[in-house]
Parts: sequence; C-alpha cells; structure tokens
Amino acid sequence: MSYALSGPLQTAVFAALQSDGTLGALVDNNIFDALPSGKLPNIYVALGPETVTEAGDGSDAGAWHNFVVSVVTQTSGFLAAKHAAGAISDALHEADLVLGRGRLIGLWFRKAKATRETGGLRRIDLTFRARVEDN
Repeated sequence: MSYALSGPLQTAVFAALQSDGTLGALVDNNIFDALPSGKLPNIYVALGPETVTEAGDGSDAGAWHNFVVSVVTQTSGFLAAKHAAGAISDALHEADLVLGRGRLIGLWFRKAKATRETGGLRRIDLTFRARVEDN
C-alpha cells in the first residue's frame, strides 16, 4: 500500500469540482479544499475526511480511498443543497481524472447523508470511493 497518491487524488477531485460549471453556478464558485476564515458563504462545498486501505496486487502499489465531499447551506430546506450534491455526483461518479502521480482505476459514488445541524444549517455529506494505483 501507498498513501502517496492521496495528494494527487485530492488535487484532481478538487480541480474537477472547481471546473464544473453547473456546480459553480449552484454554489457561486464557493468550493473549498480548506474553509476560509471569517464569515462563510450561504452555500458552499468542502472536501472532507478520507480513509485509505491497501489494495496492491503484488506488482503495483494500490489503495482504496473513501472520501467525503460536503455541501453546507444556511438556506432553509434541503433543495438547494440537493441540487449541488447532484452536480457533485454527476461531476465525480465514474469520472476519468488524471492524477499528477499514478493513475485512477475508478471513482464511484457510495452514499450520501443529509442532516440538519445547529444554527439552522443543512449539510449533505457525499462519500465516494476511488481505486488508485502507483505504477
């Protein structure tokens, strides 16, 4: 196993989300790798936690990456967040991303969870699974 492809995968995922015009229009291009300081926008997308497990095949180092992309909004109701979550799913599910190192074998949507948080926030966490190989 190698964790070395975590950075290149994150970079490719972030670039794919930033370049998606539909998603950008839905969240006013508020797509973050790290949350900015100060007041947060009314709706935004943020990269979240990741877990990685070994998936080498004996000839190449490989790994399974399960990672979360979140939509957070102050808007009442979930509709705006669900539209943004749908755009994220469209942009990433089975995407053919090019990594700066290694290669992406596949990228799949796994699950989503919509929750109400304190202060009236709505949040949707989308979990994706990527298989990468370092050759």
